[in-house]
Amino acid sequence: MGGVSGGHVMSANTTPSKAVSELLETASAAAGGLDDFGDPTFLEGLEVFIASGTADGQFSEIGAAAAPGMALGNLINRLRVVDHHKAHPELAETAVDAPIFLIGLPRTGTTALSHLLSVDPGNRSLLGWEINESVPPPTTATYRTDPRFITAMDAPDMLGMINPGFKAIHHDPPDMPLECATVLGQHFTSLHLSTTFNIDGYMQWVLQADHEPAYRYHRMMLQLLQSECPGRWQLKSPVHLLDPDALIAVYPDAKFVLTHRDPVNVIASVCSLVQSLTSTFTDADFRDYIRATWPEVVATLLDRQNAFRDTQIAAGNGDAFVDVAYADLVSDPIRTVASIYDALDHPFTAEAETAMVAHSAEHRQNRFGTHTYSLEEWDLSRPELEERCAPYLTRYAEFLETS
Repeated sequence: MGGVSGGHVMSANTTPSKAVSELLETASAAAGGLDDFGDPTFLEGLEVFIASGTADGQFSEIGAAAAPGMALGNLINRLRVVDHHKAHPELAETAVDAPIFLIGLPRTGTTALSHLLSVDPGNRSLLGWEINESVPPPTTATYRTDPRFITAMDAPDMLGMINPGFKAIHHDPPDMPLECATVLGQHFTSLHLSTTFNIDGYMQWVLQADHEPAYRYHRMMLQLLQSECPGRWQLKSPVHLLDPDALIAVYPDAKFVLTHRDPVNVIASVCSLVQSLTSTFTDADFRDYIRATWPEVVATLLDRQNAFRDTQIAAGNGDAFVDVAYADLVSDPIRTVASIYDALDHPFTAEAETAMVAHSAEHRQNRFGTHTYSLEEWDLSRPELEERCAPYLTRYAEFLETS
């Protein structure tokens, strides 16, 4: 397996490159002349993202448009979020109380669990439309009738049109929560950027980066979005395992739900997902790169999860964690949610249960097709992977399915 090495480090005071300067200017023009992007530390990740796309991405025509287009959209919304905070400085003092973070590995059921939790009226989730068009803040009364929501619901599924098979692997409909990775991406410090594109320079950088500035921007986003549409936040993304110490520095009363699955199966599934998603944006064959890189990335996430939990236990915060077996979530999702609520001391209301039962009936696993994958197709060895992941396998054996 390939190693995880250090990445390029750049000062936030570095003069932006020509490509980045042009993006900043275009974003400013699109945002009506706004020019305050807030904390300038985002520039480091943006520079690495753009440079790595050029050096590593081998983009197709679609990819060559998608990568800078994603960056531009992130910058435009960032300008508006910063401007709204400047106009409403009181937002900076508002609390984001005890948010729940689903922080299991990718391919362990976090998406399905987040979607299920979102139908509880007592929970507040992040939908794609409000992440991408955050200003003006949504309101409780018009959350599902806001023109931005309607536009998102009516918009064509471009990824599904270009890569129809990907929906069987992962699907985020516009009326269901999106990952926090997208918010962190507006600070250009998010692993999902190197899941979407094969950009190793950015991958190596983000694995070593300080994520706390990105989480401070994440909190700014939540403060804005909850200002007229409050609720108990339930949030999710495997990228939170990259720097959970940064997360808890910004959200010291956060609660964590850890979803558990045999990491060897996870690795095979992740390799398949990355191959499918990134192939949307390149015609080059990156299979050798994916095989050499992603098993170690997954193992690194497990190492950081273990270290983070140990640190929190030592600090007297061990009760902030709830463990969930992937197998239980698949076999009995409602009972699993009830156990999570009990552990978090949250009431599991009849209204929430009814909504979740209906959601589960309408959103069966494999409704878009079956995702097939194997270690053999990636020439990966179970014994080698089990040795690499041994600390996790030993610690969480009771929550893992047998291979």
